[in-house]
Amino acid sequence: MKATPFASVLVANRGEIALRVMRSARRLGLATIAVHSSADAGAPHVRAADRAVAIGGALPAESYLSIDAVIAAAQASGADAVHPGYGFLAENADFARACRDAGLVFVGPSAEAIAAMGDKADAKRLMRAAGVPCIPGYDGADRSDAVLATEAGRIGYPVMIKATAGGGGRGMRRVENAASFAAALRSARSEARSAFGSDDVILERALSAVRHVEVQVFADRFGNVVHLGERDCSVQRRHQKLIEEAPSPGVDAALRERLGAAALTAVRAMAYEGAGTIEFLLEASGAFHFMEMNTRLQVEHPVTEAITGLDLVEWQLRVAAGEALPLRQDAVRFEGHAIEVRLCAEDPARDFMPQSGTVALWRPPRGVRAEHALHDGAWIAPWYDSMIAKVVAHGVDREAARRRLVVAIENLVVLGVPTNRAHLLGCLEAPVFVAGAATTAFLNGDGEGAALAARTGAVDPRLVALAALLLFQTGGAFPAAGPCANGGALYSRPLAHRLPLPMRLAVAGTTQAATVARVAADAVSVAIDGATRRYDVIQQHEDSLVFSCEGLEDRVRFVRASDRLWLQHRGRDLVVDDRSYAAPPKAEAAGGDGRVRAALNGRVVAVLVRPGDRVESGQPLITVEAMKIEHVHSAPRAGAVAEVRVAAGAQVAAGEIVAVIDAPPGFEAGA
Repeated sequence: MKATPFASVLVANRGEIALRVMRSARRLGLATIAVHSSADAGAPHVRAADRAVAIGGALPAESYLSIDAVIAAAQASGADAVHPGYGFLAENADFARACRDAGLVFVGPSAEAIAAMGDKADAKRLMRAAGVPCIPGYDGADRSDAVLATEAGRIGYPVMIKATAGGGGRGMRRVENAASFAAALRSARSEARSAFGSDDVILERALSAVRHVEVQVFADRFGNVVHLGERDCSVQRRHQKLIEEAPSPGVDAALRERLGAAALTAVRAMAYEGAGTIEFLLEASGAFHFMEMNTRLQVEHPVTEAITGLDLVEWQLRVAAGEALPLRQDAVRFEGHAIEVRLCAEDPARDFMPQSGTVALWRPPRGVRAEHALHDGAWIAPWYDSMIAKVVAHGVDREAARRRLVVAIENLVVLGVPTNRAHLLGCLEAPVFVAGAATTAFLNGDGEGAALAARTGAVDPRLVALAALLLFQTGGAFPAAGPCANGGALYSRPLAHRLPLPMRLAVAGTTQAATVARVAADAVSVAIDGATRRYDVIQQHEDSLVFSCEGLEDRVRFVRASDRLWLQHRGRDLVVDDRSYAAPPKAEAAGGDGRVRAALNGRVVAVLVRPGDRVESGQPLITVEAMKIEHVHSAPRAGAVAEVRVAAGAQVAAGEIVAVIDAPPGFEAGA
């Protein structure tokens, strides 16, 4: 076999992905080269690399998804090899082929292997021929809308619509009945086209309450193949993995051997080289079905590294250079248990809508593995994935790993942008997860997951009271009065403010009233929601306050910017706006003002109405894609479309008016 050594590697990705690859490459003595969009010019992965090349605009299609731009950057920088990371071009056969044609070593499988597995229809046919069990469905040559609708009826509802390209849950929809099929198909095709450049889809029978289990495999060019055990990725929301762990709590030694054997059969069915993941759906009976193969490293690979003690990126680089696999199957060892959570910039109070903005305060947890590219002042851009960090804990057993991860997430500090941190804690502490019994149904539907989301979004009066305390203590332009009894600083206020101070706080779409008063030099009382609490301030710093309440000493982390306050306390998060001196908002008639505002920064992918159209309340109007997910904006009331201010392809900012719905006198919805 021909060796393909290299001395430098260009990482065709961004953020924590690029940093992760560079860390292993640098340890192996390789020079590292970063590429970046215009939005990432000063990003951590750019600063960490030995060299960096600008490759285009902020949109992925103009930069990270541009094969020509990445190849040109590799040639200009003198790179010998290209590592695609995970996401973007990692599973693009044309990219792997372009690297080969340019004389670059592609750190991954061949273009032919990527193509074979990149199309889910082709992959399933190949797996069936190899004897690997597959989910029943339809992947025939004719995948027109009409044929797919007919086949969905034959398969029986519920069915899954799945994009044939890509992964990560993009272009995937679960359809419960025939009436919903056409709209779901249109949405899946649109999202797939935006994410992968292809709107081709297949159908599968929807399996409920199953485990999503994947097996990590590796192969070299000498024909050696191994598996490194399985990971459980069952905790998902909108088909996006949220928590992953290894080994799976639902897999015993005998089943692990069967899964591993099936995964190796799948790899041997093609000429494969490098890292890959064979994904299965596992039923309670122990029956499992091939779902797809990811021809790349996975986001969740650190849990496998934790229980094996191996560096999977190092393995990738060595195999790409022409070396044999470092271990044979009988030499692979598993120790303990590892769990990973994905921290995402999204708002649990708004149906987990992705968020962009500036991170005001970031403190990663200690004692665990935290993969991120964050810092104070980091900008979360709207054009890329909403995952901003992942945290991995390892323990001697599952419960030890879970407890360690809970403490880590409680101590992690991220303020300035809404995140799913509190929701992750709720998942980790949910009885079904603690018992190791979570399936893909855990966070979907109207069951425990819905109740968990509701609890996460609920406003705790004690947290609002802390917000009032912090707003009172950080009194804007008032100078510090001096140190507290035990250090820190208190803020002085005019004499009038030493009397009970009424406050109005905007919290999660509601307005809450509070009364705050200084009752001693270093003590404040807060009355809210019928309860009064006394807080003795022990220490106050720029971003934290130590206090005592009801005999318990505690700490709260916070950031204040003008009248907005972000705070974090015991795993809970809150954003509060001080409206104490603002004029009360004008009341609007039922149905709002008819203006449809963009819920987030993003790109318009579909405009479904025209001026003059009559619409019902809740009818879809405009679809905006942000952070690789589509968000439908609906009519706030029945009426007529007076204006449509955007077109497909336009970029919109959060709060921007995209359409206006009028309700003229005498208009009757549905007439």
